[in-house]
Amino acid sequence: MPETTRPTQVGSTSVTVPALGLGTAPLGGLFTPVGEAQALETLERAWALGIRFFDTAPQYGNGLAERRLGAFLRTKPRDSFVLATKVGRLLRIPDAPTGEDAYYKGTPSERPVFDFSYDGVMRSFDESLERFGLDRIDILHIHDPDDHYEAAIGGAYRALDRLRADGVVKAVGAGMNQHEMLTRFARDGVFDCFLLAGRYSLLEQTALDSFLPLCVEKGISVFAGGVYNSGILANPDAGAKYNYEDAAPALIARALRLQEVCRDHGVSLKAAAIQFPAAHPAIASVLTGARSVAELDENFDLFQQPIPAALWDDLKRQGLLDPKAPVAND
Repeated sequence: MPETTRPTQVGSTSVTVPALGLGTAPLGGLFTPVGEAQALETLERAWALGIRFFDTAPQYGNGLAERRLGAFLRTKPRDSFVLATKVGRLLRIPDAPTGEDAYYKGTPSERPVFDFSYDGVMRSFDESLERFGLDRIDILHIHDPDDHYEAAIGGAYRALDRLRADGVVKAVGAGMNQHEMLTRFARDGVFDCFLLAGRYSLLEQTALDSFLPLCVEKGISVFAGGVYNSGILANPDAGAKYNYEDAAPALIARALRLQEVCRDHGVSLKAAAIQFPAAHPAIASVLTGARSVAELDENFDLFQQPIPAALWDDLKRQGLLDPKAPVAND
């Protein structure tokens, strides 16, 4: 059972983060619109629960999540929270009208444009500060440069390194839904942290053999996002999402097997999913997304529910969990 407020140092920086943070993609309208009042209420509840680590990005709601988070955090003492956002996408109004965003609903008219250049990242940083209405950002990530590695390491990373050297940001990283490129970043640059979404979860542990040990070796902190793998570990039914798309039948079947074993031990699948990544020594914080107070309260409670060691043993014995994966009771 992780401690939600246990502070962990981010790399070798002065930044510390609690074991549980809040990811704000849902508050930007991911899959479903979220109203201003509901977003503010959710953020207020997160604060009341002691959550002080907030992760966002320009892409989340095409600026909506950053604006909402900034409006909320401006009411709090600046040194009382840790703020992370991302670079690599500039928000621009298209020349021609476009339809609704494929993922974010109820958003502004701007749309993200890839730009991993040095100058583009500097503009992205300034524009995020403007949307926040704050004077600084603590953690800055390169955001999903899957097809842009050379531009990201040659342009975006140089910009982040300069911002860090100037003391404008305290920690630099990259956030992705894959670990292979993060491994390249770890070897080619000096990073303080990474955000890995979905690739180290109860459903899959593909980052376990090489990426996470490398992060431990280099002292790079990892934030675990996407612990429900876009929803399949929250509700593994026929319409479940995986990696933001409809889940394949084989993945749903695996998630249902995980759910069955959890039930045999009196544990909900979601509790096991949200707690599992936190046991790895590379993981500094688990980011939970929530679009409402009810979702946030549920995640907060699930993160603290006792889980018997026998569950992890059973999952490993049945081939549903990598036998090398650290678990809370080790």
